Amino acid sequence: MTQATPAKQPTVLVLGDSLSAGWGIDSEQGWVALLRQRLDREYPGYLVINASVSGDTTRTGLNRLGAALEQYQPSVVIVELGGNDGLRGLSFSEIERNLTGIIDLSQQEGAKVLLTALRLPPNYGPAYNSRMDELFRRIAEQRKVAFIPRLLDKVDDDPALMQADGVHPTAEAQPRILDNVWPALKPLL
Repeated sequence: MTQATPAKQPTVLVLGDSLSAGWGIDSEQGWVALLRQRLDREYPGYLVINASVSGDTTRTGLNRLGAALEQYQPSVVIVELGGNDGLRGLSFSEIERNLTGIIDLSQQEGAKVLLTALRLPPNYGPAYNSRMDELFRRIAEQRKVAFIPRLLDKVDDDPALMQADGVHPTAEAQPRILDNVWPALKPLL
């Protein structure tokens, strides 16, 4: 008599930077922790792994992804990277190469992908932000992945919801961030 293999627990892996790691706030107040709570209520049985590291770029995220995919075998990967690439002036071609690598690797392992984008601080200028927006949209379209054009929509334009550095959202902003993620994530569950 053969034993049945237990069903793999469905897992959402968040591969992000400080915005998902909860920089400057208690990690249990961050949008990823709030996602875990919402999934517990609405989709019991899902595991949420926060593989976000403050300061991560698309390059470091891609370098870490293989081990995370092997360890957690996620059914969904949320990619929240790119802000630090912009802040550090990485080339658009490298950002594209890294993001497509992250998406391709995740899909090869059977995961659905949700790509998020964000607006960089205004001092980068509208032309730079426009080019970054276009890059993320094009990658999402070409790779046929779910897409959030602005993770911090209705957050980063409200100073009351941003920490003093003007880059990181407050604890009060985290439910709004989750509300920005949820409509794109829900169909992937």
